[in-house]
Amino acid sequence: MINRRTFSKAVGLGTGAAAMALTGVQSQASATTAARQPGGGAAPTVPTITPGTHTAFPTLKHVKAGVLDVGYAELGPHHGPVVICLHGWPYDIHSYVDVAPLLAALGYRVIVPYLRGHGTTRFLSGRTPRTAEQSAIALDIIALMDALKIREAVLAGFDWGSRTADIIAALWPDRVKALVSTSGYVITDRKAQLEPAAPAVEHNWWYQWYFATERGKKAMENPDERLALCRYVWTLVSPNWDFDDATYQRTAQAFLNPDYAAIVLFNYRWRIGLVDGEPRYDRYEQRLSAQPSIGVPTITLDPALDPFTPPGGGSAYRSHFTGPYEHRTIADIGHNLPQEAPTVFAQAVVDAAHL
Repeated sequence: MINRRTFSKAVGLGTGAAAMALTGVQSQASATTAARQPGGGAAPTVPTITPGTHTAFPTLKHVKAGVLDVGYAELGPHHGPVVICLHGWPYDIHSYVDVAPLLAALGYRVIVPYLRGHGTTRFLSGRTPRTAEQSAIALDIIALMDALKIREAVLAGFDWGSRTADIIAALWPDRVKALVSTSGYVITDRKAQLEPAAPAVEHNWWYQWYFATERGKKAMENPDERLALCRYVWTLVSPNWDFDDATYQRTAQAFLNPDYAAIVLFNYRWRIGLVDGEPRYDRYEQRLSAQPSIGVPTITLDPALDPFTPPGGGSAYRSHFTGPYEHRTIADIGHNLPQEAPTVFAQAVVDAAHL
């Protein structure tokens, strides 16, 4: 999930705090964006659909990329402008099961990969350390783009996906046409993570501290306990999302990846300094420790019911974005924004591509 230090101001957040409240229809912000496109290139309006309209992707594809054999869904014309949608934890590609068809219908080539340790993505070698520092996951996506001969793409994500997209936009901006980042700027500042946050913020991160213990490790390594824990997290971070058993089970299959526990545990332990990353990634982490700015066209999204959303309408991270920029707060929606409000998320992607 997102960087607890970035959101230490979340104490006392009221869900009504919003710079702009959006629902499942086109927002005023997106309409304004469309009207001001240079050369008359207005951003199209995404059709409104009911969340859960789609339940599955077509047959998944695979490609060898970097240290991984990446499993991914692909929709839309092969030569269309590329959008890469990145999921978070504890989620999988089904967070975009409605978003991807919406974008494909507008002519975008949509790629939705399983991150390392999830679903059908596998490590190519048993000797590769099962680490999950933030730069490693970002480099996985760069390798995927290279393997698919994608020079530039719109990157859109939430949770781990937002962080990954933010990192690529910061370190490799020439690979990013535009960015949609749920929860804003979430590149992890490991030094800041060493300091305590406000009690209510620490409370939100209960599972991070749980994973730091041997007891939490055992829970994650037990498939039944792992699935129960992840489902419980869904209910906490998306309080208005009335998902059914079938919806959860479709995603939960991704949590049975043989490397899932190792990747999740490493990621959360690494963030708080309990384990060190691989030396091969040190130079990237050193650059990220400076909290680099992002200059690509960006739309940030804050789900109002997400317990990690900070108050202030994006003001807490606004200074990190130096290029064309818009912020939107999404009313009545929780952490899994693309699956809970697919039309709103897809519209943000289209609008970002036209900034």
